[in-house]
Amino acid sequence: MNDLKKELYQLCVNYVQSRIDAAMQAISATQQAANEETKSSAGDKYETGRAMMQQEADRNQVQLNEASKLMAALNHIPVNTNAEKAEPGNVVITGNGNFYIAISAGTLSIDGESYFAVSSASPIGLKLKGQKIGSEFSLNGKFYKIENII
Repeated sequence: MNDLKKELYQLCVNYVQSRIDAAMQAISATQQAANEETKSSAGDKYETGRAMMQQEADRNQVQLNEASKLMAALNHIPVNTNAEKAEPGNVVITGNGNFYIAISAGTLSIDGESYFAVSSASPIGLKLKGQKIGSEFSLNGKFYKIENII
């Protein structure tokens, strides 16, 4: 079953890396566009265009920073964890979904099975934290019973 955790971990790495790559590509494209912008006789138009490009570059930089933080958090997730209780690095199987406690990366699919990659700081992650097989809880009107922890 450790292969499952390794695969989920790798899918999370791929997710974060694609966000980093997209942000870096957008930053590069914005920088290239700014370099190609020539000052026109309408100075205000030029300045407005530069300001808009700078705002876009700033947004892309924020996205890159957030993705880098996710990668740093992911680097602290153990791949070979003890599966006695729900904690980062473990897969929790419930009657209402399968959860991989790592980072918030949406739904991951392996061999036709869906797993929700959740942060331990998310509402569901906080509910799962420290739970053991057989534990029950509810969140947003949904009832969860932990059937297995891998």
